[in-house]
Order: sequence, then C-alpha cells, then structure tokens
Amino acid sequence: MKDFLKYTLATVTGIIAVSAVMMFLGIISLIGMLASEQSKPKVKDNSVFVLSLSGAMQERSEDDVFSQITGNAPAVVGLEDVLNSIRKAKDDDNIKGIYIEAGMFVPDSPASTQAIRKQLADFKESGKWIVAYADAYTQSTYYICSVADKVLLNPQGVVDWRGLAAQPIFLKDLMAKFGVKMQLAKVGKYKSAPEMFTADKMSGPNRERVAAYINGIWDTMLTDVAQSRKLSKQRLDAYADSMVTLAAEELVKMKMVDKLVYASDVKGEIKRLLGIDADRKINQLTLADMKNLPGADNGKGGEVAVYYAYGDVVDTNPGGINTEACIAGDKVCSDLEKLADDDDVKAVVLRVNSGGGSAYASEQIWHAVTKLRERKPVVVSMGGMAASGGYYLSCAANYIYAEPTTLTGSIGIFGMFPDFSGLLTDKLGIKFDEVTTNKHSAFGTMARPFNAEEMAYLNAYIDRGYRLFIKRVAEGRKMSTANVDSIAQGRVWLGSDALKVKLVDGLGGIDDAVAKAAELAKLTDYNTAAYPAQPTWMEQIMAVSSANGNYLDEQLRQTLGEYYAPFKLIKDINRHNAIQARMPYMITIK
Repeated sequence: MKDFLKYTLATVTGIIAVSAVMMFLGIISLIGMLASEQSKPKVKDNSVFVLSLSGAMQERSEDDVFSQITGNAPAVVGLEDVLNSIRKAKDDDNIKGIYIEAGMFVPDSPASTQAIRKQLADFKESGKWIVAYADAYTQSTYYICSVADKVLLNPQGVVDWRGLAAQPIFLKDLMAKFGVKMQLAKVGKYKSAPEMFTADKMSGPNRERVAAYINGIWDTMLTDVAQSRKLSKQRLDAYADSMVTLAAEELVKMKMVDKLVYASDVKGEIKRLLGIDADRKINQLTLADMKNLPGADNGKGGEVAVYYAYGDVVDTNPGGINTEACIAGDKVCSDLEKLADDDDVKAVVLRVNSGGGSAYASEQIWHAVTKLRERKPVVVSMGGMAASGGYYLSCAANYIYAEPTTLTGSIGIFGMFPDFSGLLTDKLGIKFDEVTTNKHSAFGTMARPFNAEEMAYLNAYIDRGYRLFIKRVAEGRKMSTANVDSIAQGRVWLGSDALKVKLVDGLGGIDDAVAKAAELAKLTDYNTAAYPAQPTWMEQIMAVSSANGNYLDEQLRQTLGEYYAPFKLIKDINRHNAIQARMPYMITIK
C-alpha cells in the first residue's frame, strides 16, 4: 500500500511539474508573440520586399495564437495584408523593389489575383522594379507575376497556362444512396445553386451563364498578360493549348518568361538590381515585417472605416472566436450600428466577398446598411464575389465598386427542404403515425415529403421573398422593379458586365472605394481603420472554451483539399437556413 501511495504521489507530482513547465513555456511564447506584434522593424536602405505567394488566400489573415504555439498554424495569406504591404513598399524610399517567390498558391477568386496584380502595376509606376521567380508557375501565380520586370523560371520548371474550366459538383445521386432527396422551391430562371442537390448536370441557363463569366475572366487574363509581356492575345490564347508539354527553353523563346535560373542564382539577379557586391547581404522584408510597418495615414482628419464582410451569410455565428469566416447577421448589424454611432467615423467602406446565404440575415444586414447610410456615406467594395445575398446586403450603399472579374448579381431566392422519409422508412425501417388538430399541423414533418398543396404554399413564400429582393435592389439602384427583374432571375454577372446593366457604379478596388467614401463625406484629410478588429491573443485565450474543432477542421482541409468544401457542406447542411439567397454553393474554376 505504501508503494502504491508513493508511486501515485510521484506520478501526480510529475504531472503537476510538467504542467507547470508547459504553462511557463506557453507564457514565454505569448510574451514573445506580443513583443513581436508590437515591434516595428526598421527599414534599412536598399531593402527588398519579399512577397511569398504560397498557401491559401482569403480576404483577411486570421492569427490563431494556439495554432502558432503548437506549430500547426495553416498557411493563410490575407489579401488585405498583401495589398497594404505593396502600398507601403511603394511609399517607402528605402525599399527599392519587390521580389515575388511563387509557390503553390490558392487564391480565393480571380478578382483577388487581379487586385494583387493591379497593386503591383501601381508599384511599378513609381519607378521601382519587380522580379518574380518560381520552380513552377501555376496559372494564378503566372497571371500575377507576368506584371514583373523580370519573370524568372527554374531550368526544369513549367508554366501552367491552359485556360479556365468550371467544374460544379452534383450530390443528388450520392444523397439518393442514403434515401435523401431535396424538395425545392425557387424563383429565377438562372438560379442554379440548388442544382447541386437536385440534378446530375448543369441546366442550359446555368451552363450559359458559367460559360459567359469564365470566358470573360479568361479574356481579362489574356488582356492583362498580353499587355505586360508584349504579346498578342491571340498568341497567348493559342499557347494555352500547348503549354503543358513545352520545355522551359521554349517558354523563353515564346517570351512567356525572361530567363532560366536556379533558385540559388536568384540572389545574384537581385543584387545586380540593387547595385551591391556579390558578397553583400540583401536587406529583406517579409510580409510579416510589412504588416508591422506603420501605414501612410497620418491620423489627422476624419476616419473612413473599412468593414470586412466575407464568407457565407448566416443568421448567427455558430461557433467561437476561431470558427471559419462568415457574415453573421446579428454581429454585422450590431457592428454597423456602432459605426453609425461613432462620431469619429465619417464614412464606411463595406468590403463584401460572399456568394450569399441566409435570405433572412441578408435582409437584416440590408436594413442596417440603410440606417447607417442615413447618417454617413456607405460605399461597397466588391471582392471575388458579391452575389445573391452578398448583393442583397450591398445594394443599399451610396456607391458600389466591383473588380472587372467580380462575380455579382445572382438576384434570386430559393428554399431547399431535405426529405428524409426514404432514409428513415425505406432504409432504416422506421414507421410513423400521427394525430393532428388542423389541416397543416404536421407541416414539415420528417415522416413524409411535402404534398402538392404544401409545396404551393412554399413557392408562394419564396416568390414573396424574391419580390422583396427585387424591391430592395430597385430602391437602392434607383431602377424600376421591372428593369431589375429583367436582369435578375438569378443571373450571375461579371463586374465589367454588371456596370453596363447598372448593378454597380464603377470598376475598381478597395482604394477606389475609400477615395469615393472620403469624397462623399467631404473629407480632404482622412485616415482609415479596418473593422471588425482582429481578436487579440488575450481574447483568443478567453474564448478558448468556444474554439472547438478548429484544429481538426484545418487538418481536414489540408487532407481533403478541394473536396473539403462539399464535405463540410454535407456535414453542416442542417445548420443552414432553409431559405437561401446565394449563388452556386461551390464554384471551382481551374
């Protein structure tokens, strides 16, 4: 017994000691991280900003303190950080150029790559240089890097240049294997989002619109690359049919790249541009360094708030502080109300990147935007997508900017209601009986699908939602409802085409939106601030109890790759609001 107590006490003591050491190390790590966040790197003369295009990209980076401590932080690049860093590099006289190192880069949309490319082109106009290198260029990284003064490639490298393809996923037959099918009520000839669950191939109208926008995006890419590489669009288009098999030497002859060099030789190219000796060290600044540099804002004048709204539109955020980005109706409405009450904020830019989601949440945010607009100017900056619910919450703004390759419009609404009766009754053998007091008491039961009369009620409800959507757009865009309906019906528009039908007011990025907001607010001097504020490390620690499952989700994302989205959609389908204003659930453009 004494030995048992002795060994038990030793074990408990050991556990306590190890826990104390781990806690101590964690505190030291947090202190180091905090010091790193607060430190501002000094920019030495003759410096180079090294922009690594690798990993996944979304609107904003999200620093997860727990993942950083454990070394499991996913490689997520924030578009906000990239654009701001290029802007800072342009304004800093000590930074002479940008070196882009292209890797396996997965941008969230063609519009985001176009925004980066445009910011790099603006950097070049200041007289500074850009050099790009890759062991192998993906189509997205080549599009961005083609703006560089020198495009370098490994002698054994390749350029992935083959045109665009859209590959929707259809789950109808998969669900049928489990005895599940979707009951659909929708308005809009082109409203194709439900096809994922109700069809096994694209409908004619859907195919028509998808072909229109991927050809429009491809034409934009051809135009931009042709201008930078001094090649004709026709030649570039022809190259796309043969690029996969070409040797690197051929790419130089075809003027797709400027020079073949090994990775170890890139430093020599950079040193020659900097005018320094071969044995000198290159002063480098990473994206993390650039984030800690102060911006050009001098803090004087009024504030233009930039509010980021990206991800699915949902009624409420289902998880804690580290859950996947979404536009939660309750939180966004509260945040916009606070911006309206803040006397220091003179105008608001609403940065929208969303394919939509809950029709109810979209309506609530629309109302919040209208109330905000009554007190100060609101300008929308559309990112990769601002469609369906994303357009719904945008249409009340004073002015709307879209990128030429933004996917927008998709003005339509639908309701999807899963019918589990085949699974429960036919597959599992579960039987149901019922007693009711009224004709429709059992409406929505899992025991059977909707009958014809019930579907008629649902269609009428969806139709009312569509008419309300049309009315909101007509009010915001100062158009007749008939005119809006003629360009609606769920039709997806490229930003460049949306301008022609008056769904947007101008083509441009977030800088253009900020300038317009300042103009509408009659500000000559102004500063900008991003909202909602990123959670501090202390807030993340306090919210640890609600941050469940995030690490496992990241591991699934890395394992499943492009199939993570459909997996997560099926996993969380019961959490979605049945009435949706959104464009197709997943658009994979390759």
